[in-house]
Amino acid sequence: MDFVYNVVVVTHLLGMAAVVGGWAAGRPGVNEVMVWGARAQIISGVVLVGMAESLSSLDKDLNMVKIGIKLVISVLVAAFAEMARADAKRGKDPVAWMSDAAGGLAIVNVLIAALWV
Repeated sequence: MDFVYNVVVVTHLLGMAAVVGGWAAGRPGVNEVMVWGARAQIISGVVLVGMAESLSSLDKDLNMVKIGIKLVISVLVAAFAEMARADAKRGKDPVAWMSDAAGGLAIVNVLIAALWV
């Protein structure tokens, strides 16, 4: 089961790379890579927490406050990316603050994951 867990971790990291990389490459707008990365982040994060909570063989001790904060931030990242992408598809001028909010919050989420022990 460790292998499956690690594959989901890789998926989670690739989603993060897509959000941050898509933000850096697509400024001031939001591209599809960023939107799909945000979706992958939420789904893979929920799967990771579910696996860690339900499988005692993984021997994970989760900080639910940290996970809750990261989930809220991830939902905000996805919401800003989805709204900015929808506006761009409708032909509206790209709203730079939504793109920057999504990218910036994604980086905040990475910092929380790495620095909050």
